[in-house]
Amino acid sequence: MDRFTAMEAFVRVVESGTFTKAADALGRPKTAVTRLIQQLEAQLRVKLLHRTTRRVTVTPEGMTYYQQAVRLLGEVRELESSLAQTRRGPRGRLRVESSGTISRLLIVPALPSFYARYPQLHIELGVSDRVVDLLSDNVDCAIRGGAVKDESLVARHLGDLCYWVCASPRYVERHGMPHHPLELAGASHAVVSYFSSPSGKELPFVLIREGERLEVQGRSLLTLNETNAYLAAGLAGLGVMYAPRFVLEPYVAAGELVPVLEGWHPEPRPLFLVYPPARQPGAGLRVFIDWTMELFASRPSLWRQDG
Repeated sequence: MDRFTAMEAFVRVVESGTFTKAADALGRPKTAVTRLIQQLEAQLRVKLLHRTTRRVTVTPEGMTYYQQAVRLLGEVRELESSLAQTRRGPRGRLRVESSGTISRLLIVPALPSFYARYPQLHIELGVSDRVVDLLSDNVDCAIRGGAVKDESLVARHLGDLCYWVCASPRYVERHGMPHHPLELAGASHAVVSYFSSPSGKELPFVLIREGERLEVQGRSLLTLNETNAYLAAGLAGLGVMYAPRFVLEPYVAAGELVPVLEGWHPEPRPLFLVYPPARQPGAGLRVFIDWTMELFASRPSLWRQDG
């Protein structure tokens, strides 16, 4: 038995929660992963996992071994990555998750500069508004908006996105120009509503002006949970909408959207790059983190409300 191979298999099972997901992540048959864990337990003479037909749980001894194994494997990967980077620069695959608008408007257009520096890195970019489990889905890092609720993740603050409230000219012609947030809850106006995928809850408009803060649950005809579809609904005249300035600015400049509720704007939303602390960042992940921090720092208009 290769002790390091068995150790990595055990760590994958713990993080993914199933032998099947661990086998997929390792590119091995499930039977091979099961055999490695059995051999490891026999070698250590201790029960590491409790197995049932539906789930796998870690024993107290298994959790102790897991914590030490993660540290040891991380140190080995760090050493290998450092040597590899010294010889030929970072290489391999990175799995990154980001929303549709950030991927389409910020990350993908800037990737040529990334590949000019690191031509031997391959990025798998998962594009979705869904919040994935970084460990069980084998994701290296993710770009997320809002507070980071999982305190186990390492979070690097990219900035606070500024938002605009807009509507299409067609909407304004039909319904008039709203001037106060409370008008959105009335019968004469409508909003394009967004709902949270994890909770299914429809998110209210939270708007501020000179220290005053209002939360309005507007009357909606359509509720979505994906940012590009949400934007399309606003452009189609289905209601008042809000989105990050960098998303709406080109459409305002082209006359396809107009700002509404003058003086009112949503609260800025923090944006983070997050990654699991259990895995020591290898050379590839480290350079992607640094590049992403540079990219967002070079776009000051992302964080400004006006100008």
